[in-house]
Amino acid sequence: MPVVTSPDVISAAVERLDQAQTTRVPCAAVRDLIGTDDLPAAYAVQQELVEKRLSAGARVVGRKIGATSEAVQRQLGVDQPDFGYLLDDMDVSLQSPISMRTLVQPRVEAEVAFLMRRPVAPATEDEITLELVSQAVETALPALEIVDSRIENWDITFTDTVADNASSGLFVVGDEGRSLDDFTPVDVEMSLTINGEVRSSGNGAACLGDPLEALRWLAVQCYRFGDPLQAGHLVLSGALGPFVPFAPGDRVEASISGFETLVAEFKE
Repeated sequence: MPVVTSPDVISAAVERLDQAQTTRVPCAAVRDLIGTDDLPAAYAVQQELVEKRLSAGARVVGRKIGATSEAVQRQLGVDQPDFGYLLDDMDVSLQSPISMRTLVQPRVEAEVAFLMRRPVAPATEDEITLELVSQAVETALPALEIVDSRIENWDITFTDTVADNASSGLFVVGDEGRSLDDFTPVDVEMSLTINGEVRSSGNGAACLGDPLEALRWLAVQCYRFGDPLQAGHLVLSGALGPFVPFAPGDRVEASISGFETLVAEFKE
């Protein structure tokens, strides 16, 4: 029989990551507790961390997909995507400049986001097709995700990043969306600059072959976990190119074809 990670071990991993977030002092990886292959344990840690934040007053507003790009997978040393939760206190779209006081080791990446008009909760998993998820999308939006790791030096394996809510931090979305009737996410080109210098570039095909395919993948995972995508949820579909570090005082601009340039400025 497979080894089942004990609740005490899950709680120890939760405490370690939560303490790192609270103190902004990076912690040791949690793979010494949950191993490198026990995905149910990693997602159990993630779920408990999210529940702690919900108990403190946060609210789920969507999901994020991580490690969709080969470039990011190479940066992280992983070979498959994962997912995490977006909470309302992670949304800094209306802040300028954006405070970095909650961040530990932030990086920034540009991506396409989707606002869902209806849930994706069919009777069977086989019904979750590209057509079904596309029809469930209200609009596509440009996005910056400020990814973060509570684990020292980003020294992570796949279970480490899953447990750490898919290495999530904050996010910024534009306010001008595009209907999929006249916008094809796979065709986008992306350029990300910091203080006017190009630091990352990529395209829609870098995101699991198509940001909509990433959305379909997420819908399948959420269905399997018994927590399907909901109407009104925002989905960050994954990086279009490598993530890059930034610092207080920096001005980050993401140019994603089909959208107005998305700008974010940061302070300590």
